Amino acid sequence: MSVERRTKPPRLPPRWFIRLAWSVHRGMYRVFGGRIGLWRPRANGWGALRLTTTGRRTGRQRSVIIGYFEDGPNLVSLAMNGWGEGEPAWWLNLQTHPDATVDLVDGRRLVRGHAARGDERLRLWARWSEIDTNLDAYAALRSSETAVVVLEPRPSAPNTMRGS
Repeated sequence: MSVERRTKPPRLPPRWFIRLAWSVHRGMYRVFGGRIGLWRPRANGWGALRLTTTGRRTGRQRSVIIGYFEDGPNLVSLAMNGWGEGEPAWWLNLQTHPDATVDLVDGRRLVRGHAARGDERLRLWARWSEIDTNLDAYAALRSSETAVVVLEPRPSAPNTMRGS
C-alpha cells in the first residue's frame, strides 16, 4: 500500500445509512427479545452492549446499542456519534445522570459512566487502536475530541432490579 493511499481520510457511508443501520440493529434486538444484537468482545474485536441511560431533559429511560471492550471489570466505549459531529445523546445523558444499566449477552449490570482522562485515556485509546487500526483517521473527521467512556460497575442497592 502506498503512503499516499494511507494518508487519505477514511470514507464513511452517508450519515443516513449509518443511522439506518443502527436503527435496524436496535429493531432486531427488540423483535427477537434481545436474543440477537449483542455479542461479547473477541480477542481483537469489540462487542455490542445495550446501554440504558436517563434522559437529561425528559428523565425517561433511553436505550442504545454501542460497541465496547472489557478493561478488567470496566466496559469501555467511545462517544463517537457514528464519527459525525456533536456528542451522542447517550453520552450527554450519562454526563448529567452517570448511573445507568447495561445489558450484555450474559445479563444486566448496573454501571456508572465517566470520561477517561490523562494516562487512563491514552491507555484505553491505544487499546481501541489495536481493535480499529483506522481509529485516529476516523477521529480526525470530528472537530472535537472523542470521549473515551468508562462504565464502572456500581454496587446494587436493595430492590433496584425488581420489576425489570
